[in-house]
Amino acid sequence: MTKAEGRPARVRFAPSPTGYLHIGGARAALFNYLLARQTGGQFILRIEDTDRKRYQPDSEQDLMESLRWLGLEWDEGPDKGGPVGPYRQSERAELYRRYAEELVERGHAYYCFCSPERLRRLREERRKQGLPPRYDGHCRNIPPEEAKRRVEAGEPHVIRFKAPREGEVIAHDLIRGPIRVANKDLDDFILLKSDGMPTYHLAVVVDDHLMGITHVLRGAEWLSTFPLHVHLYRAFGWEEPVWVHLSLFLKPSGKGKISKRDVAAFRKGHKSVLIRDLREFGYLPEAVNNWLALMGWSYDDRTEFFTMQDLIEKFSLERLKPSPAAVNFDKLDHFQGLHVRALPPEELARRLVPFFHKAGYTQVTEDDLRPIVPLIQTRIVTLDDAVRLAGFFFEDQVEPNPDELVPKGLTPEQALEVARRALAVLEALPDMKASTTEPALRALVDELGLKARHVFGLIRVAVTGQRVSPPLFETLELVGRDKVLERMRRAIALLEDKVQQSPASS
Repeated sequence: MTKAEGRPARVRFAPSPTGYLHIGGARAALFNYLLARQTGGQFILRIEDTDRKRYQPDSEQDLMESLRWLGLEWDEGPDKGGPVGPYRQSERAELYRRYAEELVERGHAYYCFCSPERLRRLREERRKQGLPPRYDGHCRNIPPEEAKRRVEAGEPHVIRFKAPREGEVIAHDLIRGPIRVANKDLDDFILLKSDGMPTYHLAVVVDDHLMGITHVLRGAEWLSTFPLHVHLYRAFGWEEPVWVHLSLFLKPSGKGKISKRDVAAFRKGHKSVLIRDLREFGYLPEAVNNWLALMGWSYDDRTEFFTMQDLIEKFSLERLKPSPAAVNFDKLDHFQGLHVRALPPEELARRLVPFFHKAGYTQVTEDDLRPIVPLIQTRIVTLDDAVRLAGFFFEDQVEPNPDELVPKGLTPEQALEVARRALAVLEALPDMKASTTEPALRALVDELGLKARHVFGLIRVAVTGQRVSPPLFETLELVGRDKVLERMRRAIALLEDKVQQSPASS
């Protein structure tokens, strides 16, 4: 029996702080958030930190910062409190012990006193026989009075779930349908460890029930333990939530899961599966959410651009897809372009400021960037691209590569002549407005009998220091007369040196 649909959804994102937030966790958080907002429910953040050996304190801060950057603000959580806290599992240990012992009293669990050495030998024997690691039930039938006496005497122990030996468990997933598992294939899994801390299986079920979770949306990696959680709900006599296991993420090739080696390779290419990296590289949270949403869900076969409000209005559990999704970074760049172009120019200018500051242009302001944004808004993918494309606007001087000052098809001597003639034309102009420079420089192209790319390409490199820049004539206007002329003179000096050093002049 699952909790009724058609009412406000109470959902949770419950990460383990053992690493930085990745796209799998972010997508799960996004879908939970969308369901809560769409139904007028609550989105809860719970920190599952019972694995103290793998716990990384800084990863919890990263989780919160990354979720907030994505716009996924929670209603209850460890930093906000709420009616069913605490929201950090390490602060709920005594609670889990009570529920584990309740299962012992109900006959659904038992105390196990097997030593680590015996369990190691058992695993080794099963491995030699080609069998999966599984407990053999050695302590399963210890009389309750004896078990209680040994516990009270201080003998080390764990509490195990007493899995049924006959029949099958049928677990219902909303998008995958019924999942049947023979009970004889289930392990007597540990509920409470010898140090008094719960395992994930006990803690997640107890917390979801006590926190009133109506829908559990989580990754497909939990499908293998899904029947265990269903057994626990039924052993406690609790109503199950609606279960939804999201699709797996595959490598961009579509073959196999993403490995740590893949993650390192992605970063070298300015890509990443970590949210903190995508933020640092200059992706917009709107684009990342759009990208994540369409890896595992669709509204129809045509619509691809979604704002957060669009997603809240259009999201539905029924349109989730169970099949694995290949991580496609080209798609991320595509959505990034759509969202960059959709931003009001003044908003894009505001968001670009930190990236210019990070690159060393610490005096740059929104006001400085506003006139530049219209020139670059359709030419950038990440916000970092804007710095590479437009940083020259804020340099006192640029230092072009002398080789790049010589357009393909021209000799250094010809390039020098073009530069001198271009400087003369620009010096004679009253200003650097695009409406002034464009006709004058196009007339020069005709006079010289060259192609526009020869003349304009040389001026571009001279003024910007790079072969790729915003539109040339608008760029000259924004750089300003004094800087344009100064940079042209510097380019001529570099070309003169190059001509002097060339074999033809010696």
